[in-house]
Amino acid sequence: MKSFKNFEDLIRQVKTKPQKKRMAIAAAADQHIIEAAVRAQQEQVAEPILVGNREKITALFKENRLASSAFPIIDAEKPSEAAEKAVALVKSGEADFLMKGMLDTKVFLKAVVNKTDGLGQKRTMSHFAWFEVPGYPKLLSVVDGGMVMYPDLEQKKEIIENTVNTLRTLGYGEPKVGVLACVEKVNPKMPETLEAAALAAMNQNGQLAHCIVEGPISFDCAYSAEIAAIKHYKSRIAGDVDILLAPNIHAGNIMGKMLTCISKAKMAGFVVGAACPIILTSRGATSEEKYLSIVVAAAASKGEGEAK
Repeated sequence: MKSFKNFEDLIRQVKTKPQKKRMAIAAAADQHIIEAAVRAQQEQVAEPILVGNREKITALFKENRLASSAFPIIDAEKPSEAAEKAVALVKSGEADFLMKGMLDTKVFLKAVVNKTDGLGQKRTMSHFAWFEVPGYPKLLSVVDGGMVMYPDLEQKKEIIENTVNTLRTLGYGEPKVGVLACVEKVNPKMPETLEAAALAAMNQNGQLAHCIVEGPISFDCAYSAEIAAIKHYKSRIAGDVDILLAPNIHAGNIMGKMLTCISKAKMAGFVVGAACPIILTSRGATSEEKYLSIVVAAAASKGEGEAK
């Protein structure tokens, strides 16, 4: 079964694609954004289209001694205008995926979810985060630490489906999903364990297809087959999990930040469940994180002429 050991594996695959995906960046006047966009173009990962204040964008290129002539720049004075124009590029087929630049997330998402001109698909949109964790044998997805605050059972099901569909787009056959709780047994006093068991049952009866779902499962059992064996937890995914579903946004966000800050994991991520991948990195994200997110979004996006 296909899986990526690290981001370098994925970068090599993206570079082999003959047709490069086009990326519309809303409010692109930001140094880290420009650095990531230049790197993505130079390494033949994606073709950026910069949307925003033309003077500020070109000034950033000059400050960093970079040539802006190779990049299409669409002028937009206000952040809201930049968001709308970037979304319109995807809607018209002129761009394959979207990236947030230097603007407020609420302003950006307002254009994305606009009922008339947006990119929503009448389903839950969730955040796909991928981590290259030192010591773990492959890339690990932690969801959802960025979009859905307190998902109910149906939303958890859709978050799993979004994440599984993304991995299958990247070539995975049957991703392994661990629905996290602090214990491995159902406890009626812990709603998270009841919902985890319900999701595992949905998987068994075919309501959650193309994946293997186990839960409730603790983080240590999901991460380590050895620990699962010590705790006498029988599992098909322990030590080989592809996706960890957190019970809420706080658990997912904290887990992701601990992986990057303490374990020195590399991270990439974007929003899934819309008409295209939407890169929504935080203000504290490095240019490398932005670049890796571009790589993953380019790999997962469906360009013109490809099956949707």
